[in-house]
Amino acid sequence: MVKNRHPIPLIGFAPPEGTPLPGLEVMTLADLAARAGSADLSAPQRPEFHLLFAVTRGTLRHSVDFTTHRVAAGSVLWVRPGQVQQFGDLTAADGVLAVFQASSVGPATAAAARLDDPFGRAVAAAADPGTDALQRAVAHLAAEFTDAGDLPVDSRREVLRNLLAVVAVRVAALCAQPVSADDTTFVRFRALVEQDFARTRQVADYAAALGYSARTLSRATQTAAGVGAKEFIDRRVTLEAKRLLAHADLPATSIATRLGFADPTNFAKFFQHRTGLPPGTFRASVR
Repeated sequence: MVKNRHPIPLIGFAPPEGTPLPGLEVMTLADLAARAGSADLSAPQRPEFHLLFAVTRGTLRHSVDFTTHRVAAGSVLWVRPGQVQQFGDLTAADGVLAVFQASSVGPATAAAARLDDPFGRAVAAAADPGTDALQRAVAHLAAEFTDAGDLPVDSRREVLRNLLAVVAVRVAALCAQPVSADDTTFVRFRALVEQDFARTRQVADYAAALGYSARTLSRATQTAAGVGAKEFIDRRVTLEAKRLLAHADLPATSIATRLGFADPTNFAKFFQHRTGLPPGTFRASVR
């Protein structure tokens, strides 16, 4: 991993020297702590790649998009590209960290696993069906990454690519937000919100684009997500505002424009109503 110079660094992926699969790096949490040295990993970062933590002992404390998770032994934490993360004390847990790019598993696997789905949960608990199998798959990947025996480079690359595909499919299945086949309305709405939340926050606009009434859209969202359609949109806008305030060195006025607010004052009022803090105070608190 390599950091760009930035107040809240955007973390790009730099493959380890000599790796047979350029988009993959696997290490223990102890390795990561040693590599970090005196660097402050508790500061917010916005990685451009996937991070998968498989905890084997202790409890890992890690913040993803401003929610702190305590990941117990046997559990798995998944940080997706574009999310804002903050590390806790790495010495409080043992485990494996797999860092990878979606391109490393190939487009067909990435699509099947829905690695670009921004709505999945961050943690698969030890008791969840399938987490134990995922832990075994991560352990196998780590073992092959560390020591592939006498395999030639091309063969080792294929072994790692296929093992990573197993890991990716398993974690995506475990962490997917459950949506039933009857929730087509919500699924379409959710995808459109992800595409257009910076353009409009009006439920009527989404309803018209999708061919539903606003009432139908709100009812479907309430059933599937537990909140109304307007609340769902506002939560997504608030999350992006938090990400930009934490990560980007942009003035609040520019962030307001980027998120579709014609008046920066309205953005400040919206943000304080949603979070209890003015934008500048929130930025200072996470930095």
